[in-house]
Amino acid sequence: MTAPIPREIPDLPAVPGTPVLLPGHVPATAVVAPARRPLTAVFRLATAALASAGVALELLLGSPGQILSYFGIQAAILLTLVSLASARRAWQASRPLSSSLTGAALLYIVISALVYHLLLGHTDPPFSMTGATHPPVAWHPQWLALQLLYTAAPGAALVDWLILTPPGRLHLRQTAGWMLYPLAYLVFSLTRAELLLPGTPARYLYPFLDAEQHGYRGTLANALLLGLAFYTLAVLLVALDHTRPNPVGRRP
Repeated sequence: MTAPIPREIPDLPAVPGTPVLLPGHVPATAVVAPARRPLTAVFRLATAALASAGVALELLLGSPGQILSYFGIQAAILLTLVSLASARRAWQASRPLSSSLTGAALLYIVISALVYHLLLGHTDPPFSMTGATHPPVAWHPQWLALQLLYTAAPGAALVDWLILTPPGRLHLRQTAGWMLYPLAYLVFSLTRAELLLPGTPARYLYPFLDAEQHGYRGTLANALLLGLAFYTLAVLLVALDHTRPNPVGRRP
């Protein structure tokens, strides 16, 4: 037999002191209702259109296998895919893409723009992904493709980040991961050159990675300097992301 249940339960002793609630982090998405952002979606569609148009023009003017091997083309393709996905989420009021992915797309397209304008845009012979030996004439398809890839698309990506994206989403721990793709591209570029016969056009895709001209020691030294510059740029983007104002007024 079990003990009878008492009719009255004695009062429990009072807890001494004032209870302290432990701090907890609640994501903004749990308390702020998601909102559709149609203007943001339209702008990101336009960004994807600029980047994809530049890639399409280069593919029409040159050999697809060669064109797709360039870092700038691959960065533009990544920006196109990320912009399309971000536009869809802004239109449907979904959670934004991971900042690791959007930050990588921004970093790579900015890298390609800076490398072109600082190192490649005024070389002699002129830099060309299609094998052209003369500087592109203004408003010629080759000139237009270069403007789309290295000026318009990177500019649109920066505007998106500065005006349409809440700050504070990038983190220093992400920068090391972002460097893996440039490192993999270096290995790809040098391996590709070794598999091609000497004298093949565009055997080395970039003049500063030309092992025939600089030797492997010089080429790797150039790659190291560029890698340090890329990492510095990544850290700078993170720092700016945590100091710039919030243009959208909330953190989705």
